[in-house]
Amino acid sequence: MDRDDPQIVISRVVDAPRDLVYRAFTDPDHLAAWWGPIGNSLPREEMDFDIRPGGHQRWTELFPTQPGLRVDVHIDLTDVADGELIDGVAHVTGQLPEGIEPHETRMRVEFHDEADGRTRLEIRQWLPERLVGPADQGWNEAFSKLDAALTNAHPIAVDVEV
Repeated sequence: MDRDDPQIVISRVVDAPRDLVYRAFTDPDHLAAWWGPIGNSLPREEMDFDIRPGGHQRWTELFPTQPGLRVDVHIDLTDVADGELIDGVAHVTGQLPEGIEPHETRMRVEFHDEADGRTRLEIRQWLPERLVGPADQGWNEAFSKLDAALTNAHPIAVDVEV
């Protein structure tokens, strides 16, 4: 895996405060609500998080449309700054979708304050070139789930005249 230039670079502003967006990536209950392509799920009882440098994130992703698939993700966290940064190397194994072999991917997620209580995510991912297309699609689908999860966790204030 080429460690110089990431294969995926994402800059995205979400309509939620930074602490909530950070929890969406670091709290198992939050991550289970949105991670992965639409339709996939992360059984909460198969999640184990220790969010610190040298810690880990571990989960299993299930594909309801393909019941035999079980993707095991084990991330070794190399750098963590509370509310600001998560960086680590994921080892992806298990019963993977056709055409995808077990692999490693490095992922760095930065969280930045934006105006009006919003958050800018800066995501860099290094992975085998053949996986860029599926990973891009997965991120796009996951972001639609993330937006919904953040809206439900952080209702938009509505001005009401009384």
